[in-house]
Amino acid sequence: MEKELAKPYIIEKIWTKDFALICMANFFIFLGFQMTLPTIPLFVQQLGGSDQIIGVITGIFTFSALIFRPYAGHSLESKGRQFVYMLGLSIFVISVGSYAIIPSIAFLFMMRIVQGIGWGFSTTATGTIATDLIPPKRRGEGMGYFGLSGNLALAFGPALGLTLVGYISFPQLFLICSALGAVALILSSLIKYKKVEPPAHKSVNPRFDIFEKTAIQPAFLLFFITVTFGGLASFLPLYTAVKGISGIEMYFLIFAIFLMVSRTFAGKIYDVKGHIFVFLPGTALIFIAMLLLMWLPNSLILFIAAALYGLGFGSVQPALQAWAVEKAESNRKGMANATFFSFFDLGVGVGAITFGQVAYLFGYSYIYLGSAISVFLSMVLYVVLLIKAKKQVV
Repeated sequence: MEKELAKPYIIEKIWTKDFALICMANFFIFLGFQMTLPTIPLFVQQLGGSDQIIGVITGIFTFSALIFRPYAGHSLESKGRQFVYMLGLSIFVISVGSYAIIPSIAFLFMMRIVQGIGWGFSTTATGTIATDLIPPKRRGEGMGYFGLSGNLALAFGPALGLTLVGYISFPQLFLICSALGAVALILSSLIKYKKVEPPAHKSVNPRFDIFEKTAIQPAFLLFFITVTFGGLASFLPLYTAVKGISGIEMYFLIFAIFLMVSRTFAGKIYDVKGHIFVFLPGTALIFIAMLLLMWLPNSLILFIAAALYGLGFGSVQPALQAWAVEKAESNRKGMANATFFSFFDLGVGVGAITFGQVAYLFGYSYIYLGSAISVFLSMVLYVVLLIKAKKQVV
């Protein structure tokens, strides 16, 4: 009798050895990635690139990841989680390491495409692996914890990267980032992966099967939110430098701290009450943060914006990801994650390229006005979807 009572607790356990390993691997790959995020624009500047070129270099990475995510999603179901994840990590390690010998912007452009392929494969796989390991009834909470691994990297990565470039060369920095990816690769080899289950029925031709329809709504909402990330990651360090405002390293640290704080409770709220209690409050915080960045008179406002953006994004992103995979069939979880991250990439890429033009034509502050409008559009779309869903129930 006691053993029977203990079974539900064992089934509902989140923190297993494999879940801890995927979280650690995710931390190291994200740390390597986050260290390059604010430093690539500075590197492009050193190579003689303009704001427009910076936007293109950032955007081509995300568009490359976007294009290859559907292939990653299919491969997760046909070739297995381990093959896709370790392939993606290997490509990431090689591509980032190659930045150490980059002679020109043209070569950087090409290797950013390669890095995007590795990033698309690895991040699609890692989200699916985490989904496999988390009990369905605690998916929102579990994805929140999993997200903390990336958030910890975000807490240290950008600030560490910006600090290191003051003491070491860009080639040395990129070799360190590549080595962190290699650590993730080693950890990934220790995970016991879920075996691939054959689909219950014949799927659509892979050439035309590029998304999971049950994930479209949350993924489309995410697009409007991650547009803001393209403007932040690419241009905020340059924006604060032009305005003579110090503390950009602290911005990323504060953002990550509040991102982690939100992860501790937002997932639980999603599991108990659903996305309606998470999405609108979270996007409202992001909206306010963008308006503050548009204004940006001093470092204090910069830090307040970081806190609000961290709370908002940290609440919304894992809730939308849990929403994206919860209705997908077991053999379509990989494609659901691929769809979700494809729209994530699309938002970042569109934001980076579009805001590169905006910065060139109007100035950096208009980037954050555009970001606020994008977030507002996501809120309006969400309300429309809610109204439509209620009418269908009635």
